[in-house]
Amino acid sequence: MQVIVLGAGVIGTSSAWYLSQAGYDVLVVDRQAEPGLEASFANGGQISVSHTEPWANPTALLKILKWLGREDAPLLFRPHADIDQWFWGLRFLFECLPGRSRRNMEAAFALALYSREQLDKLRRGTGIQYESQARGILHLYEERHEFKRARAHAEFLRARGFDAGLRTPDECVAIEPALAHAKPRFAGGVYASSDESGDARLFTKNLSDLCAARGVKFRFNVSVKRIETARGRIERIVIDDESGIEESLRGDAYVVALASYSPLLLRPIDVRVPVYPVKGYSITLPLGAEDEAPHISLTDHARKIVLTRLGQRLRVAGTAELDGYNTEINDFRCKALVKRTFELFPRAGRPEEAQFWTGLRPATPDNLPLIGRTRYPDLYLNTGHGTLGWTLACGSGRALADIVSGRMPEPDFCFLGMQPRSREATAPVAPTA
Repeated sequence: MQVIVLGAGVIGTSSAWYLSQAGYDVLVVDRQAEPGLEASFANGGQISVSHTEPWANPTALLKILKWLGREDAPLLFRPHADIDQWFWGLRFLFECLPGRSRRNMEAAFALALYSREQLDKLRRGTGIQYESQARGILHLYEERHEFKRARAHAEFLRARGFDAGLRTPDECVAIEPALAHAKPRFAGGVYASSDESGDARLFTKNLSDLCAARGVKFRFNVSVKRIETARGRIERIVIDDESGIEESLRGDAYVVALASYSPLLLRPIDVRVPVYPVKGYSITLPLGAEDEAPHISLTDHARKIVLTRLGQRLRVAGTAELDGYNTEINDFRCKALVKRTFELFPRAGRPEEAQFWTGLRPATPDNLPLIGRTRYPDLYLNTGHGTLGWTLACGSGRALADIVSGRMPEPDFCFLGMQPRSREATAPVAPTA
């Protein structure tokens, strides 16, 4: 049986890998020339189980009010005459309620921990390379009240068997000596020693090669125009092929993994998903032997940015901008990343060599991805991962393959169309080897 996966980012490619492992014949289509060229291309590089507290939490509203009018604000809302943007914002505020935020954090943690386990199995089983580092992630806090809040989150993690230890500024410098210059800025840190980092784009490319070796077919430079239905099922996917000529694709099951563009494709067939594009930015600095840049991946919670060494490059990424589907680079926001980087690490390369990038993260109001069945029995979703796409990729792909095969995935997570804590699903689609 053939499954057609729409999207060749880290989520779509991971879905293809696990579907192939489950015995399906898989075709992946993407509008770009290669895998991983959109939201997966230049993200922050963290595989961060420790970073599962949602943006929508009880402190968010006060922070948003404080950031109003600041062009370099970590979270910037640019209002549009767009009802989807306003509904998304209202739902975001609802998810800030303490009980909702706690529930969402529990679910994100369960899926993130499972995803890390699946990535580890994949790495050991295939030897896949992606400039990975298993040195942990150090979370840094400037303000004492934020560090106090971090204690509660660290306790949440430790109660679930995850190593997250509080660190004084001196201990932070002992973990990452390059922080010595910036030590007076910080009230303390939390060190998650078992977190990892790596290049999501390189992972996606190399995983697509492993998929192809297993018989997965990829078609690039193909634009998905629409989904057509008939008699309560998917009739066909209409694409513009590599020459720009309209073509039909037909399979036994379909997976939408088009990140921020998923709702645009799904809306005409009356599948509504609360996914909205949230623009993120990154800079990439080439590093020489004499440059002093961190080796440990860092999260700067004061500015909501991450810093990760990827081979001989330093990737600095973060911020969130609600500006619809605008993909233009805002130089001011990128230059703010450069400024902050050299405040912390004055000898981390040359600022004029920073490469700017922006991409649209597919965010849901509760920060939880949408994985599972839709109202159509042969249409599945794997989208809405927000800032955690790289962290959740392998777990999401494996869970999606289980759902298509009629099995309940392992994590304690609310998968679409599945009965919670039930190991059986209705109307399974059986793969053929």
